[in-house]
Amino acid sequence: MTSTLEEQLTADFYDYEALLPDEERKLLLKARDFMRTEVKPLVNEYWAKGEFPHELVGKFRELGLAGLPYEGYGEHLPATSHLLSGMMAMEMTRTDPSVATFFGVHNGLAMYSIYSGGDQEQRDRWLPSMAAMDKIGAFAMTEPLGGSDVAGGMRTTAKRDGDTWILNGAKKWIGNATFADLVIVWARDVDDNHVKGFVVEKDSPGFVPVKIENKFAFRIVENAEITLTDVRVPEANRLQGINSFRDVAEILRATRGGVAWQALGVMIGAYELALDYAKKREQFGRPIARFQLVQDLLVKSLGNITASWGMLVQLARLQDAGIFKDEHSSLAKAFVTSRMREVVAWGREIFGGNGIVLDNDIMRFFTDAEAIYSFEGTREMNTLIVGKAITGQSAFV
Repeated sequence: MTSTLEEQLTADFYDYEALLPDEERKLLLKARDFMRTEVKPLVNEYWAKGEFPHELVGKFRELGLAGLPYEGYGEHLPATSHLLSGMMAMEMTRTDPSVATFFGVHNGLAMYSIYSGGDQEQRDRWLPSMAAMDKIGAFAMTEPLGGSDVAGGMRTTAKRDGDTWILNGAKKWIGNATFADLVIVWARDVDDNHVKGFVVEKDSPGFVPVKIENKFAFRIVENAEITLTDVRVPEANRLQGINSFRDVAEILRATRGGVAWQALGVMIGAYELALDYAKKREQFGRPIARFQLVQDLLVKSLGNITASWGMLVQLARLQDAGIFKDEHSSLAKAFVTSRMREVVAWGREIFGGNGIVLDNDIMRFFTDAEAIYSFEGTREMNTLIVGKAITGQSAFV
């Protein structure tokens, strides 16, 4: 199915959307319409306030797009392709990175942790209600004193006590955590020193999430700092397929690729804004789109978008084939987020002084890009993962 001129994104210069089967593309267009009509009118107001628009949860529920990648769960069976999942992340981020992150944390990090790390009973217990978005998920790994070193330096602990586990520690930058019903908490088992995953239910005694204020990126996302004080979790809530950080890495490998798709969405959103502005803004009696240096910035932006999109299409194919590796998702995350930084800067440059006004949207993409650049592994850490793969030599400290 080839995109029509009316449907095809301005930034989809090589018509990558045509790679989707008809039924999957209909789902993508459904998300596009939802983000344009339901989300876009709200985002600047809530970004300015630093609050999450909770009325959107019910609207996402009606949308029925959660659970698409998971066989046996969600409204659309069988499971859809990784290419659609990636383009869905791109599409949502193209309108607003914060709202896309809310959905991505729930549908990606939280649901995928249970789908890949839980046993069949756990999947059947939690995933249907999460696919229906009757229960919202969060993913708690990063800690106040640990980021890139969390694999070997996780400070949050878990101690087995009969049929329960006792969790103690702290987590930071945890999206959705202030209101999530189910939080995937990662903790180090003090007995065998291996990382394990636990599904902590909302309002568990000793589980205290506090919203992080004064952010200048992802202001709509309700990131929280969590303290866990003698939080008791039943053995039935321990993800049975997670026995070490190696198992956790399987989850991060998949979700890291999703962040690269988000970075593509940021690029596309910024490029579209800049292109539209350049056509309308006049200086010296003509639209600035006629200026050579403005066209140069737009074409460089489009080149970054097109190259990144091609890389991510092939990454999705490797995922669908079950042969993608850590270095594949790490290269995508490092490369695409670096290109994203360039595009948002060029877009703001085209807006000139008008670019710093929230009403023009571009600054929201500019600042939100910084969060995407850093999470799910910094550029440096992902670079070293790829470096080890191509040289056979580890440069990690």
